Amino acid sequence: MPEPGDAFQPQPSAEDSFLDLLVETLDGLDDSVRGQFLRQFFRTIAQIDLTDAQSLEYWERILLRRRELAENLGQRVSLKTAMVDVLASTKFLRVPILMEYDEFKKLQINAATDALTGLYNRRLFDEYLDKELNRAKRYGQQLAIVILDLHKLKEVNDRHGHLQGDQVLQLAAATLRKTLRASDFAFRIGGDEFALLLPLTDPEQAITLCRRVRTQYETDIRPLKMEVAVTLDFGVAVHPQDGDQKSALLGLADQRLYQLKNVGRAPSPVIPLETHPSREPASTAPPPQREAHAAPTQPGAQPPVVSTPPRRGVPPLQEPPATARPSVTHPEARKWERVSLAGTKAYAILTDVNQKTATVMDLSYGGVALLLEKAEEVPNQFNAVLHVPILPPVRVVLRKAYTQPAGPGRARIGCAFVS
Repeated sequence: MPEPGDAFQPQPSAEDSFLDLLVETLDGLDDSVRGQFLRQFFRTIAQIDLTDAQSLEYWERILLRRRELAENLGQRVSLKTAMVDVLASTKFLRVPILMEYDEFKKLQINAATDALTGLYNRRLFDEYLDKELNRAKRYGQQLAIVILDLHKLKEVNDRHGHLQGDQVLQLAAATLRKTLRASDFAFRIGGDEFALLLPLTDPEQAITLCRRVRTQYETDIRPLKMEVAVTLDFGVAVHPQDGDQKSALLGLADQRLYQLKNVGRAPSPVIPLETHPSREPASTAPPPQREAHAAPTQPGAQPPVVSTPPRRGVPPLQEPPATARPSVTHPEARKWERVSLAGTKAYAILTDVNQKTATVMDLSYGGVALLLEKAEEVPNQFNAVLHVPILPPVRVVLRKAYTQPAGPGRARIGCAFVS
């Protein structure tokens, strides 16, 4: 209870309480988001049109005027009083109108989120990436950046209409929300593109999470019973392993995404990152078909040549000319570009050899090279499961093409994919 002689302090009205909440909320937003909101706020409350920068400037003037009035009067001054004082002095004020709380929340949400999916928008992605990357650098932490692409969204729109396409996008957002951890951030950054920021996440954890998201999404979308096989492709880049600059990390994640898009539909995994010339014998098996729906190859006929257009700086996978096919008995130069996987923790489980684990040394469109002990235990043809970064685990049938010593007790086995 107040004592006699105490200065009377009136209780703030509901309008004043709302405006106090507005001050606290805006204080936690970045300048770009705060400026966009305040522009809408001033347009609604006073029917004036300001730029984002002007809105920020007048907001600071209102807060400063409120403090000055409170010091001069020796008591609390409402934000509405300071706002009317500042706007009236600038001849901007027309008809003061107090915004409803629901309208305020709507403006706040629209400034930061994508209208269709409810995820954070591209503007917030750029700001959060800068903030999280700076934090990761400051404390020496890992930060995984993921770019996701909704595979065949255009085909969904063409065959089933844009309403169905919107539903496919909304399902993707719902899958991300229920699959991600509380510390992760999800964004819609383009028409069919999404992005994730995964603090304190290493490459293996990021890829595992992306595979879980894709599996969950394929389950969620199945009830729609569409003719188009829609899925989520992804590319991952991790600070500091892949760099410490925003542009480099985004470029690498984007590049890895399109490598997966271009080769992820093939029966055997291929990652055409760079060419490593080699004089090792070429695999004797013809390359498997690039698409499951391609026409079957007749016995003795050449396999179909499929050209994949390059995307965003990723070099296309070149098929060997028909006149330069490798001989079964005479080794030739390698016909398909090889990607070195040394140091990437890529491995294979040989399911026919007591679940023996072998290191994957390199990979090409025609085969794979394994490093393991006791190579004599490996039969000429065997089944294996390849675990390669960027791609999900792939079951393959391999045939030994050559064996070379690779140090004490170890051997390098070149294997061809069996169609």
